[in-house]
This record gives sequence, C-alpha cells and structure tokens, in this order.
Amino acid sequence: MSDHYYSRTPGVAHDRHIRQATLRGLAFRFVTDAGVFSKSNVDFGSRLLIETMDVPLDAEVLDVGCGYGPIGLAAARLAPKGRVTMIDINERAVELAKENAALNGISNVDIRQSDLFEAVRGRSFDVVLTNPPIRAGKSIVHRIFEEGWTLLVPGGAMWVVIQKKQGAPSAQAKLTEVFGNADLIARDKGYWILKAVKR
Repeated sequence: MSDHYYSRTPGVAHDRHIRQATLRGLAFRFVTDAGVFSKSNVDFGSRLLIETMDVPLDAEVLDVGCGYGPIGLAAARLAPKGRVTMIDINERAVELAKENAALNGISNVDIRQSDLFEAVRGRSFDVVLTNPPIRAGKSIVHRIFEEGWTLLVPGGAMWVVIQKKQGAPSAQAKLTEVFGNADLIARDKGYWILKAVKR
C-alpha cells in the first residue's frame, strides 16, 4: 500500500526528473518523482481535462488529488484574478506541486496536504476539478463527488475526467444523483470529461 500514489507517504526511492508540457498553448516545466501519479508525463486524461475545462478569470478553484500539479497550475494560469487551492493526500506530490508552482512562476495557488477535503472544510469554490484516484476505490470517488458538491457555490461546476472502462458511465450516474445533472462535454481515447453544475 505504501507505494500507491494515493498513499500519504510513498515508500519508494526518489527518481526525480524535469518534464516539459504545453497545456492550453502555455509552456510548463514539471519536476516529477517516483511515488506520484503519472510521473513520466502529464497523462492523457489530465491533458483532456485541462484542454476542456472552463475556468473563469476570477474563479476560486479547487483541484482535488492534484498530484505534482498540472491541472491546478494550468487552472491558475487561466484564472489570473482568481485563486486555485490544490489538495492531495500524498505528501511527496504536495511538495512537488509547491516546487512546480515556483518553477513556473505561479503564485495564485494554495497547495495543501489533505485527506480528501479535511484541509478545506468550510471553504467555498466556483469550480472543482478532479482526475479522481480510481484505484483508491469507488467509495472514495463518490465521496469526492458528494463532498465536492457541498463546497461549490450555487452555479458552481465540478469537472471530472474518467475512463469509460474504469467506470465513466457509473460516475456520470452518481454525479447526476448528487447534482441533478452531469453532461458529457468531451470524449477521446476512452476518456470522458463530465461537467456537473450545482443548481
């Protein structure tokens, strides 16, 4: 269990690299390491979410399960007048995300180690973004949907990327149960981008 990317403290040896990525036409550099999700490059699902998500210029954004930071840092570039809070249970990922914010000159972020939403209780957000940790189990994914709903302002949106073969249809059904709606916004290479709005 200690070596899973959704563990609090990965036990694997460090293997740091700098990766380059272009997201929404913007250049980024990311330090990655062993023991975090998709350490070799920004995974296709996260890229699709980044290319699809709608983040207003002044939005308060929450990135749930931020890993080393590509989704949240891209959102921060899209919301220069807003702020992005990035949370992850993985301490190594959180330290990398902080390092990557500095590496890319991004300051409108608040990056915290958090077991699900414990570090943001009582806060409210315009947008919640997540590439959920499918391997952590359906109950965790569903808690992200349910508790994420409580943190959104009325009219706020949750954006989710999930592979069809890893349960996208059931995720859409759960989002619809929680939010009353869940639209399929994009679909590519088996990945679905779902958007649910808090009415």
